[in-house]
Amino acid sequence: MAAQNSDKPDLAASSEQAVNETNVADFGPHTRTKAADTAERPADMERGVAGKLSTWTLLVVIMELCERFAYYGASLMFNIYLQTMLGRSKSSAVVLIRVNQFMSYATTILGAIIADQLLGKYKTIVVFAVVYMIGLVVLTISSTDFAINGGFGLAGFCIAVFGFIGFGTGGIKSNVSSFMAEQIPVGYKQTGTPGVYEDSKLTTERGFRYFYWSINVGAFAGMLTCPQVAKNKSYALAFMIPTIMFFLGILAFIGGTKRYTKKQPQGTVLIKVWKCMRYARAHKREGQLHWLDSSLDARDQEWNNEFVIGLQRSLRACKVFLFYPLYWSVYGNMTDLLINQGLTMQRPTWLSVDQLNAINSLVLIVAIPVFDNYVFPLLRRMGFKMGPIVRITTGFAIAVGGFIYVTILQKVIYTRGPYYDFTGPNVPVNATNDISVWLQIVPYAVVAISEIFTSVTGLEFAFSQAPAELKSVLTAVFLFTNCGGSLIGMVLGIWSSDPQVLYVFAAQTIILGVLAVVFYLCFRHYDAMVAEQEQFN
Repeated sequence: MAAQNSDKPDLAASSEQAVNETNVADFGPHTRTKAADTAERPADMERGVAGKLSTWTLLVVIMELCERFAYYGASLMFNIYLQTMLGRSKSSAVVLIRVNQFMSYATTILGAIIADQLLGKYKTIVVFAVVYMIGLVVLTISSTDFAINGGFGLAGFCIAVFGFIGFGTGGIKSNVSSFMAEQIPVGYKQTGTPGVYEDSKLTTERGFRYFYWSINVGAFAGMLTCPQVAKNKSYALAFMIPTIMFFLGILAFIGGTKRYTKKQPQGTVLIKVWKCMRYARAHKREGQLHWLDSSLDARDQEWNNEFVIGLQRSLRACKVFLFYPLYWSVYGNMTDLLINQGLTMQRPTWLSVDQLNAINSLVLIVAIPVFDNYVFPLLRRMGFKMGPIVRITTGFAIAVGGFIYVTILQKVIYTRGPYYDFTGPNVPVNATNDISVWLQIVPYAVVAISEIFTSVTGLEFAFSQAPAELKSVLTAVFLFTNCGGSLIGMVLGIWSSDPQVLYVFAAQTIILGVLAVVFYLCFRHYDAMVAEQEQFN
């Protein structure tokens, strides 16, 4: 699942380009619980390896696991809940789901600004977790028979999801991954093997991969559990389970309060960015390689050269992120259009169609450790380095392949009886054609593999390219691209009914395929720039 992602928030492709630039001196009175042996690359270093993650880092990961259980366990049920319990049509249910996804990512910018300028990441996460918790409680209450029969079902759903859960998950999402990375000491640490050192850059990569792994463990458990409870018991009980799970996650996160590395808020960093850009425009010089170069070596200004260089990299990263919205639009189909597709296919009576999303998380749970421990180390030893642009392009291409399959499958569904394209007379509400729902396993699995290359790399790239003061902001900008995907999904939701949905799948697939090629041609030179950045650091 994306760091959506969405909700999904949003990590798992290895790269030697992820650079943890956070300086220990930036953390004020708080110091790391375990320092690396040296901040400089040792002269006798032959090879770097990833170190182990500390207990305090793992507490952040556990909190994210519980939050993703709550988010996916609850949101996965929205489609069928809106249609069966609240009387919404397929198209209106799709639009409401995409609005939820939009809210969840639109608020990431707000969370980043509050963290970087006012409260710091730790306090911001706690505050938004409380807001999130209130939303889950309201959602649970509004799904009871008493509330639905009393006319509060839809109103309670909108208040909970758009008023509280959307803000809560966005505020957490923009800070939690970078807060996790800040728990990793910067530098190199000796191992028992001469010439081999633990490298914080590789440890940070490992942290992001297992952070993403925890997202999918939580999502898998939530998706497997909650729809079954809703199917066999009630939606009120099904929504109560994520509420309890998230409360436990908050307790785990607070448990590490005294031991966390807590970076102090930097104040008005966005004003600092604006001043730096304005200075660069006003002092533009001939022969500059980058328009911000005129802000380098500026006297009596609040920024230094390291900040300017980091801002240049951040702006380049933003150009890369401009290509993500359509990917998120395609990815978001798993929570609405693919569920609607599954509702038109033959399935066992014990299966709730939305549970097939669990396949996506299961594949990631298995694949991330395999890539981390075998695939990427093997590629490094072979001298094959997949830079971030190559990895993102690979992820786009894999997603295109998955949705070529989805488009063909939708066409095949319409060729099977007895209802074909579901437009004839006397088509029942729960009509299905003679084709197995298990054919949907393929796209759920393929999209999961694409996330390893695309979603994880995006989060990792955002963290590595930003200066220390902008890490939350750039992470939030990356997550904000999900909003673009949700807006595209809202528009396409107009044509989400049968048989128009076939053309929606085809159009998304073709456009993403074209954009993947354009993306690589535009940005392939960035990989060399990132490799040079790593050597410099």
